[in-house]
This record gives sequence, structure tokens and C-alpha cells, in this order.
Amino acid sequence: MSASTPANKDNTSGLSKDFSKDLSKDLSKDTSTIYADLNELRRLKYLAKGFSFTPNQPANSALSGKNVSKLRGRGLNFEELRHYRPGDDIRSMDWKVTQRTGKPHIKVFTEERERNVFLAIDQRMTMFFGSSNKMKSVIAAELSALIAWQISDSGDRIGAVIYNDQQTKVIPAKRGKQHVVNLLSEVLKKNHELSIDTSIKNNTHQQTDDSESYNKMLATLNKVSSHNGLIILIGDGHGFNEKSTDFIKQLRQHNEVIACHIFDPLEQTLPKMSQMIVSDGVQQIQFSSEKKQVQKNYQAEIARQLDSYVKAAKKYRIPLIEIDTIAPVEQQLRKALGYRVLSKAGGKGGAKI
Repeated sequence: MSASTPANKDNTSGLSKDFSKDLSKDLSKDTSTIYADLNELRRLKYLAKGFSFTPNQPANSALSGKNVSKLRGRGLNFEELRHYRPGDDIRSMDWKVTQRTGKPHIKVFTEERERNVFLAIDQRMTMFFGSSNKMKSVIAAELSALIAWQISDSGDRIGAVIYNDQQTKVIPAKRGKQHVVNLLSEVLKKNHELSIDTSIKNNTHQQTDDSESYNKMLATLNKVSSHNGLIILIGDGHGFNEKSTDFIKQLRQHNEVIACHIFDPLEQTLPKMSQMIVSDGVQQIQFSSEKKQVQKNYQAEIARQLDSYVKAAKKYRIPLIEIDTIAPVEQQLRKALGYRVLSKAGGKGGAKI
């Protein structure tokens, strides 16, 4: 009996280790849906294919519609003023100099080698929500990673304005893979600061509301963005108001703007339950969502919140790309930009790149 006891202990120890490994794997998997993971964001570099932000877009791309401003690509730098030569484009003629000198002159421009692209990445408490798959905040981080890797590979400079309910962090636009990793690390910091405790603190101390934090981000973008840049808004658009429209107007005067609207299906359709309990971490209410009036009021409020956001996008011809929390982000982005979804094997079903 005594001889078998150590063997039983060894077996128990082995089973315990196996159980711990399985448990840590499950916890890691569960955590990845709540918080972004740096290794996953780095891995997305290899999935940042099958889409681009160049002027040449597929016909069914969200960036090439009649009601949106077509991407101009990189800007032009003035190179020199010289005499007109046969075959020169008459549209480049400098009529003032021509009139003053009596001889035809043209302006010569060269395309900028690179442009600045800024991502506005939302990591506020409104993004800390997900009904069945990933949090909106995680989707925002993954979408940012995909775009950052693609922009970096194209040779342009990538920067970011990362914001939560209290702070706005500016990452200057630079080139290079290490810079992208540093940028994503900053996104990760803000992402991992999100928690129910944060929500409770915000409500207890009556911190800035959604409109204030959103407009602070837009004001910061206006300060750091230069001419002929590309601005990509990544978030749920909560807090957008009339003041936001003024900031958007300023941005669009000298830059291209794209809006990626991240949403969870549960936000758009309230599930029907006889007893539904909703809480913000401090207070909670209980009601029946089966009532038609409740459903009607909910839909009306959701439509009201998004109305000014959508109207501003249409008015200033800003492409609006819808990204949900269910499907893989890379597939949604490729589809929105008019490319076929890449197959895992990269075979005949792959996208044309």
C-alpha cells in the first residue's frame, strides 16, 4: 500500500499540471475576447493584405462611391518654374509669370514620397462592450493594427491619436515596423485600463461625458494633422454632436477622412426578455423588453444617436465603413473595400491584390 502511494501522488500531480495548462489556455482564450493581445496585433501584419487606401479602388469599394470623396493619394510638392516646352500640359501653365515676362512658363510638381496617416482610436468605456464575441475596444485595436501594418508596408508615415474618457495620447507619424509595434503597445495600454472599476470611478466622480472626450480627440487631430493627410476614425461615434461637425469640417478642408464605425449587434436590436436587467456598474434597472413601446423607444434612441454622425459623413462625403464585433475584422475590411475574402490556403478563392 505504501509503495503505491507515491505513484498516486505522481499521477495526481501530473493530472493537476495538465488541468492547470488547460485552464490557463481557456482563461487566455476568454481574456483575448475582452482585452487585446500584443502578439495577436503583431500577427495581424500577415493578414494586412487584400485591401489598400490608394486612389485606385475597386468599383464596389466603400471608398469609390458617388457620394464619397475619392482618395487623392499623396500630395504634390512644387519643384520648379521653367519655360514651356512642346508637349507640356497646358493646365500647369503659370499665367501670372507668363504675362509678366511675356514668355510661357509652367509649374513643375513632384509627388510626395510619403504622406501622413493618422488613426483616431477609441478606447472609452462605451467601447468596453461585446454581447457574444469580442469587445468593441478589442475590435478597434485589431482594426487599427491591420490598417497600421498596411500603411507602413505602403511606405507612408503612420501616427495615432488614442483616447479614452479622460486622456488623449498623440503618437507622431513615423515610418518603420518598430514604430508600428510601439504604436500598438500604446493602444494596448489604454485597452487594458478598461474595466468595470473604471466605469464605477467615472460615474462616481462624474468625469467627462462622451461628447467632451470625442471633441477633444477631434480638436487634437486638427492640431497634429497636416495638409494632404489621411485621417481614419475608429470607434463607435458616441458623443458626436454639432461641435463635432465643426471639427470634421476643419479636418476635411485639407485632409481625407474615413470613418470606421464599430458596433455590436445587440446595440441595434434589443433582445426580447420578460425580465431584463441593465447596469452601468453603479446603478441598475429591471424592465420587460417584450413590450412594443420599449422596443420602439429603444430603436428611436439608437437612430437619434447615430443620426448626426451619419449626416455629417454624408455632408462632407466621408466614407462610412461598418465593422461589427462578430466576423473577423480582416474579412470585413476587405469586403468593405471591394476585395474578395482571402482563402486560408491562398488559392483560387483568394483576393486579387
